Amino acid sequence: MKTLFAIASLVLLTACGSGGPPPPDWKTDSADLIGRYKKHALLGENTLAERYFQQAVSATGGAGRVADTARLWLVRCATRRAMLIDDACSEYADLSRIEPNAADHAYYQFITLRWDAVDASLLPSHHRDLVRAPAGKRQAALSQITDPLARLLDASLLLMRQESDAATLTLATETASSRGWRQPLLAYLKLQEKQAAAQGNAAEQARLARRIQLVEKSIAAAP
Repeated sequence: MKTLFAIASLVLLTACGSGGPPPPDWKTDSADLIGRYKKHALLGENTLAERYFQQAVSATGGAGRVADTARLWLVRCATRRAMLIDDACSEYADLSRIEPNAADHAYYQFITLRWDAVDASLLPSHHRDLVRAPAGKRQAALSQITDPLARLLDASLLLMRQESDAATLTLATETASSRGWRQPLLAYLKLQEKQAAAQGNAAEQARLARRIQLVEKSIAAAP
C-alpha cells in the first residue's frame, strides 16, 4: 500500500499485490489527483492545485463515497496547515458527521490542535510521539521525524501551539527548501526575517530578504 500523506489510516488506497479485480477508477483517479494537489499546493501553484483537488472530490463524490470524500478534505486541510494556513477543516467536519471514522477523527483533532482530547494511539507513530512528549521535549521528537511532509506539518502545528523555537523555524525552513516547496518555504523565511529584525541582526535579515526575493520570483512565474 502507498500513502498519500504518509499516513496509512488517512489515505485512499491503490491496488497492491497480485490477483483479484483491479481497483475501481474512482479510487485510482482520486489517489492520483490528491497527490497532484499536494505537489502543486506546496509549490505555490494554487490554480493547478485547486483544479486537481476539485477533480479528486468529483471522483469520490461521483461514486457516492462520503468517507473517502471527507478524507480528501482532511488531507487538504493538513496540507494547508503544513503551509501555516489556519484552515479550520470545516468541510471535513461536516462530512465526517455522516460517516464517522475514528482514525480520521483523531487526525482531525491532531491537526486542529485538540491534543488534550485526541486518542494518540490512533495516530501514526511520528505524530503519536510528538503528542505524547512533554511540552519541553517536543522539539526533540520533531527532529526524529524522517518523512519531510510530516515533519513540516508537525513543525507548523508546534508553531500554531506557540511551542516552537528558533530551531523549529530552521528545521521547517530547511525541510521546505530541500524539497523545493515554495509556499511553506516563503512563509517560514518571512518568520525568520521577522525574528532577525527583532534581534537587530541586519546581516541575517538581508540574507533572508534575498532568499525571500528568489522564492517570490519563482512563485510569480509559476502557472
